[in-house]
Amino acid sequence: MQSTFFTDFLYLTDIKTILFIVVLFALFFVMKQMEKKKVKFSTRMLSATGIGLVLGLLIQVVGGFPDAPLEVPFIAEINKWYGLFANGFMDLLKMLVIPLIFVSIMRVIINMKQGENLGELTARTLGLLVGTTAIAAIIGLVVGNLFQLGVNSHLVAGEATIREVSSLVDTLRGLLPSNPISAMADGNVVAVVIFAAFLGLATKRQTKKYYDIVKPFIDLVEAFYKIILSVAMTIIKWMPYAVIALLANTIAGRGMAAIGEAIDFILATYIGVALMFVVHLILIALSGLNPFRYVKNVLDALVLAFTSRSSLGTLPVSIEKLTDNVGLDNGTATFVGSLGSNAGMNGCAGIYPALVAITVANMTGTPIDMTFIIMLVIVIALASFGIAGLPGSATMAISVVLSGMGMGEYFPLIAGIIAIDPILDMGRTMLNVNGTLTTAVLVGKSFNKIDQDVYYGRKQVEI
Repeated sequence: MQSTFFTDFLYLTDIKTILFIVVLFALFFVMKQMEKKKVKFSTRMLSATGIGLVLGLLIQVVGGFPDAPLEVPFIAEINKWYGLFANGFMDLLKMLVIPLIFVSIMRVIINMKQGENLGELTARTLGLLVGTTAIAAIIGLVVGNLFQLGVNSHLVAGEATIREVSSLVDTLRGLLPSNPISAMADGNVVAVVIFAAFLGLATKRQTKKYYDIVKPFIDLVEAFYKIILSVAMTIIKWMPYAVIALLANTIAGRGMAAIGEAIDFILATYIGVALMFVVHLILIALSGLNPFRYVKNVLDALVLAFTSRSSLGTLPVSIEKLTDNVGLDNGTATFVGSLGSNAGMNGCAGIYPALVAITVANMTGTPIDMTFIIMLVIVIALASFGIAGLPGSATMAISVVLSGMGMGEYFPLIAGIIAIDPILDMGRTMLNVNGTLTTAVLVGKSFNKIDQDVYYGRKQVEI
């Protein structure tokens, strides 16, 4: 089957491709049966994660563990077909992000009680996001030094190219919604939040003198919110099916050889992620809430973040878990979740740049003294906010940090690390989302906006 019809249109030239597509549908059937038997959603998610991992390894076994998996025809075809379900699901989630954030921010401001302060909410949120990212950077520094990353590496330049770096001032100005429609189309979430906040504040002011006139708009916001939330719940129900394809694609498409070459960096990354995760749980405990109950409440969002590698794509699920399981009011959940998906990313903008900087410093003989450490933590903390709303956050973060440390010219040395980025990105994204969820819980607790009966499972939220 080598005609153009099969190679370029159907992507079906190998019987193994067809067999693995059949296997995927069989696994979908298994997940459907679990759903019919009312198996808990979190159990189905964990099952899907395990199944996806085994399926990805099985594809690698059948392919003979190739060094370049996507150059093997049947693996490339499987990657394409599995991507239909994996990436298609993520596209549907991303479809919800802008309208959900836009209407939710307006709704929370319109429904704000007298005396509530939006500025204080923003300050506490950003302070926690940037603060936890600084802690993540310190953890990355310690772990990177313990592993002596880059000490025995050869100075061989790869094909990686440094991302264009904008100044902090230009980046912040770029977040302002000069064209709200363009901001929505470009996925500039911070700009959408700002525009929605202005509309919400204006509507709130007008209710004092012109309530009858603005009431139809308020009713429209409430109706749209209910409708978009219903769409979100429908799509979220498909999550276990997508997780199988997402994880299988990641494992099958990267190859064991690429993973083996950077095993030290992978181990350092995941140890750093685990340590920072513990820090998050300690912060939850210090706020007076049970950290183990917290993990149970948000587990589905963490699993999706790990498998999808998309903080923004996970946002609708994060908001749902914060409101339905944690008991946080929807306005705070949406506001903090939106900012946390674009700033203060503990994994991509905290631990990862610190590990990369240590690697490059050791490869180039740059002394890692106290000046280097203090400067690195400051640059990472600033960069974690400066890259907000931009695509390719992890690559942009290390570009900004290396440039800020005066090591921009050494960027090609980390080509081997960038080659296994999807493997690293799973843990990084999970930590990003957990940092956002932790911040939301801490901010909500500080404003007394968490229903502890919901948090501890004593009652459920009605939608």
